[in-house]
Amino acid sequence: MQDIISTYKGKIRAIIKKMTGCYNEDIEQTVYIKTWQGFSKYQNQGKLSQWIGVITANACRDYFKGRQYHSELHQDNDEETLENIAEEIDPEILLDKKIRQQIILKAVNSLPKKMKEIIILCEYEDYTIKQAAKKLGISEGTVKSRLFNARKILAEVLKPLQGE
Repeated sequence: MQDIISTYKGKIRAIIKKMTGCYNEDIEQTVYIKTWQGFSKYQNQGKLSQWIGVITANACRDYFKGRQYHSELHQDNDEETLENIAEEIDPEILLDKKIRQQIILKAVNSLPKKMKEIIILCEYEDYTIKQAAKKLGISEGTVKSRLFNARKILAEVLKPLQGE
């Protein structure tokens, strides 16, 4: 397990940062626990890095659904938390990042199901076109088409964020 942690630590942290907008040690620890718990069930059907990527992405989604995330969003003026934020980053920048991340996630979630699954596989879980096609049982051309159309929709919906 130590080898897995040292090998995939960077990838796990990158996915967490990409999906949440910042590093989160709790999510990282959850990923390690879920990896350890599910390792005996892992069947060499794909790359280990992709399997761990899926676990990481799911842990991030679970985090956004959980109480901890919602309590952090609606937290009253907890002096200790405010001091920690001030030490790490300007609170306005942090808030802007969270709002921006929520807008992006909402835009991705608003996509039609077939496009959304392609975006998640290719953009968040780093699948290639060929791997996504194989996983979904569709042609590579269909994956390319859906990916192109999904990106086009997202570019239009997220156009206001480009000026920031």
